Amino acid sequence: MTFHIPENIEEEILRLKEQKNAIILSHFYQDSEIQDIADFVGDSLDLSRKAADNEADEIYFCGVKFMAEVAKILSPSKKVYIPDANAGCSLETSCPPAEFAEFKLKFPNALTVTYINCSAEIKALSDIIVTSSNAKKIISQIPNDKEIIFAPDQHLGRYIEKETGRKMILWHGSCIVHEQYSEKELIKLKVNHPQAKIIAHPECPETLLNYADHIGSTSSILNYVKESQVDEFIVLTEHHIIHQMKRLRPNAKFYDCPFTNSAGCALCNSCPYMALNDLEKLYLVMKYGSKSEFGQEINLEENLRLQAKRPLQKMLELS
Repeated sequence: MTFHIPENIEEEILRLKEQKNAIILSHFYQDSEIQDIADFVGDSLDLSRKAADNEADEIYFCGVKFMAEVAKILSPSKKVYIPDANAGCSLETSCPPAEFAEFKLKFPNALTVTYINCSAEIKALSDIIVTSSNAKKIISQIPNDKEIIFAPDQHLGRYIEKETGRKMILWHGSCIVHEQYSEKELIKLKVNHPQAKIIAHPECPETLLNYADHIGSTSSILNYVKESQVDEFIVLTEHHIIHQMKRLRPNAKFYDCPFTNSAGCALCNSCPYMALNDLEKLYLVMKYGSKSEFGQEINLEENLRLQAKRPLQKMLELS
């Protein structure tokens, strides 16, 4: 099949959206052109909840696969698509379901708390799901005599341990973007911009978080930028969030990518999975569905969906 890409691609996407009674969701980490055409821009859970409350028949989730799975879990009657079927997540792949199930057997009395950045299969093996914004609040509500397994992000887990005083059994997963930051390069950046506030996502290693003026979820970081009295920020999270920061504070200065690698890459804090989505792929999946070259409809077996929904509901009760 030959796939034609129209010159007026934005207009065609909007036309298809209206024709299909669809909604377009974009995570903060998507390219600016996707953020600008989306109906809603946000973090994964917030977007899925907005989609569930919306009258749209179809959901086009510009993010990574686990995010679209959450949308399907919460909106089972709606069709959910992602522009690129290969848009996965290093946190998800760092926690294979079979290995995690075997790991859990070593701690039969532990409560399993997992970060939302995981597959539907891992959610189904969990007792409670958390986000980076509500994790501290939820962990603080678990009785002190209860063992806790926390997966898959070890850095977020250590941050929560430090904030709550609760020792947890950590699965050693991590995000490839936040793992690559260099402490040495961060110090150089701070020396060159001494007035700048360092804002960081808790998926960063603790060595980086120790320098941060503010640590929080994507929404928390954006709110900090909006409310801050300073005009310079060093940003320790995925590069594309700066698009929203500039909208909030157009006259402020933002510095990111304070690290180097062997290739001398200038944008290594751009998530390679998020980067797989673009306007062309969004158009193709809207036009051709799963028959497109890249896109995929998200389908979950009903028993798996219900098992994965249970810990999500528990999170909503506790948060």
